Order: sequence, then structure tokens, then C-alpha cells
Amino acid sequence: MALLASLAATGCQVDVAGQTLPSAYWHQDDVQYFAPGPEMKVQREATAQQQYRSEMEAQNARREAGTRLQ
Repeated sequence: MALLASLAATGCQVDVAGQTLPSAYWHQDDVQYFAPGPEMKVQREATAQQQYRSEMEAQNARREAGTRLQ
């Protein structure tokens, strides 16, 4: 019975826990290529934070320079 079930399941592509397990015909499938993305996934967010930080430092420097003059 187990032998019959294993023979019937041979060659089937299965999706288990989010993974697609290959079938017996994997060598005939088209190769999928995913181009590499940017190294840092949140580059725009990091750039915005860096700009904000530099603006705050510039404002603080102007504020400190103004208090020194008075």
C-alpha cells in the first residue's frame, strides 16, 4: 500500500510550509532569475533620516551661534 502511494506521488510538485518542493521534471523547467536588489532595503528611509539629522544639527549650530553672540 505504501509502495503504491509513493509511486503515485512521484513526480508531483508539492507546496509545503511556503516552500515549493521540486517535481521529478525539475530539469525541464525554465530557470527563474531574480536580479539582485539594493543591498540596503530601506535606503530611502536611511537617506531621509540622515538629511533630517544634518538639518537638525545645522539648526542647533545656528541656535548656539546666536546665543553666543548675545
